Parts: sequence; structure tokens; C-alpha cells
Amino acid sequence: MVPSDMLDPPTLRGHAPDSRLGRRTEVSRAFGFLVHDVSRLIKRRFERRARQLGLPITRQQAAVVLNIAGNEGVSQAEVAAWLDIEPIALVRMLDKLHEEGLVERRAHPTDRRIRTLWLTNAAHPVVARILAINEAIRQEAFVGLPPATRDVLTDVLSHIKRNLALKEEVACDRLSVGSTTAVASASGD
Repeated sequence: MVPSDMLDPPTLRGHAPDSRLGRRTEVSRAFGFLVHDVSRLIKRRFERRARQLGLPITRQQAAVVLNIAGNEGVSQAEVAAWLDIEPIALVRMLDKLHEEGLVERRAHPTDRRIRTLWLTNAAHPVVARILAINEAIRQEAFVGLPPATRDVLTDVLSHIKRNLALKEEVACDRLSVGSTTAVASASGD
């Protein structure tokens, strides 16, 4: 949720201050709320489906497995960054996935500090089941939408993601330049 969605959603302008029900309904249509709610419901659907199918994996563990499947040999640090999770949280998930016999950690060929991640043979049917659950949820979510609308929605969300990722990248670059400048001036450089 971005602050502008919270403070002044366009759909709230003109509402009387005492029309609380109207405000609640209009706020729930604000972009950030909608995206968050859709994400939350998709996560919930995945967790329920996985339990029903006896899949020994959480939604977040499934995201780790799918990221490794698409990039075998990737480092733990890269997966943590892609999924925006703390490295220690990833280590706990990897421990569990290793116990389940789904993931292997191997030494990096040239840098002994880095551990690379690989799927085991047992993980491949699990990946297929995760993808099947994801497809079923996608079908449920898109019921009643024509294929062209589905494509447009996906394209629009991809575009929004790229825009926001670029803004984040620029903000991070500014922070790192600012902290480097602060360190340099503090050290007398």
C-alpha cells in the first residue's frame, strides 16, 4: 500500500466524513489494497491446495523450489534477494527442504564461501505438483475473464512491477551513494 492510497484514494474524494461504510468499500477498491488482497488470497489458496494434496511444502518453500528449478546452481544469497527474505529465514527453509530430500547445497566451484542450490531427483515431481496447483489457482482467479483480458491484466501488472522495481533500484542506488559520501566525508576523504 502506498501512502497516497491510504491518505487520499481518488475514490474517497467527495464522500461525507460520516459515511464509514462507503469509505470502507471505496478504500478496499484502492489499488494497493486490491493487489495485497489478491496476493493474500492466492497464498491462502495455495496453502489449502498443498495440504489437500499432501504436498509437504509451504507456499514460501514452493517459491524457493521454483526459483532453484529455474536456476539450478544459484547461490543462497541470490535466492534470498529474489524472494526478498532474510538469508537466515532462507537457511531455515533450505534445512527443511533438505530434510524432505528436495534440495541439495553444494560448494561453489571457485568460491568456497558460496553454497549453490540444486534440486534432487525427488524434487522434480514436487515441482510438477506446485506448477499444477499454481495453474489451478490461476484458472480459478481468471474465471469469467476473456483470454484477451487475462493477457492485458498480466501485461499491466508486469509493467507496474518493472516501474516499481526500477524506482526501488534508483532509491537503493541513491542510498548507497549517500552513505558512501557520508562515510567519505566522515573519514576526511
